[in-house]
Amino acid sequence: MALYGKIAVVTGAAMGIGRAITEILLQNGCKVALLDMNEAAGNDLMEVLEKLYGEERTLFLQCNVESEEQIKAALQKTVDTFGGIDILCNNAGILNELTWEKMVSINLIGAIRVAYLTLEHMSKLNGGQGGVIVNTASIAGIEPIASSPVYTAAKHGVVGFTRAMATASTALEYGVRFNAICPSFVETTLLIGIGDRLGQFSELDKSPLDKIRLLDVSEVAEAVLELVTDGTKNGEALMVFSDGKEYATFPSFI
Repeated sequence: MALYGKIAVVTGAAMGIGRAITEILLQNGCKVALLDMNEAAGNDLMEVLEKLYGEERTLFLQCNVESEEQIKAALQKTVDTFGGIDILCNNAGILNELTWEKMVSINLIGAIRVAYLTLEHMSKLNGGQGGVIVNTASIAGIEPIASSPVYTAAKHGVVGFTRAMATASTALEYGVRFNAICPSFVETTLLIGIGDRLGQFSELDKSPLDKIRLLDVSEVAEAVLELVTDGTKNGEALMVFSDGKEYATFPSFI
């Protein structure tokens, strides 16, 4: 997929991985709608981006991925402003085992909700132009992390949903590719004070964080760009490590 002039939606766009994804898409010619709960951070980022890329290429919309109404409104505003949607980077997420139900609501249910609602605009069956959806999972979606069992479950769910939707989209001719990005430990606010958010599993927080190089958000964004631009990638889970990246392989029973 050539990106110049394409229209992208990024959730969790104001900081961290979402911000890096937004920036790399803009650098490659996209117009980007930034969706995030954090209005202050979103507005601050917009000031920066408008100076670099112009007001006509970015749009910030405060949006909670737990709210179907807010998502629908944000997507419609994107379509009304830019003319359509070609790319969704489904990135919003939290890590807090103390509020595990909310974590499932945001990390898994929210990702599914945003994907389904965006698909209504993208699917060729609905008059859309097709495109690509990249869901932000985690290495925890491939390899369980004992200190974060519900986070692990949610990210496994994101990977499974992505792979199933890739097959469904092909069979039903939606014209939309689905892929998942599965980074290892990334230097973001998700890791700040993480021990205080693990609850009964805090004693297991003897992770390899002090033994490995944390990923920079730009490395994750570059891997997302690969999944967006390479039209052969569908149903993939791309793992990103401090020493490189690798596509996950899964057994087949069908």
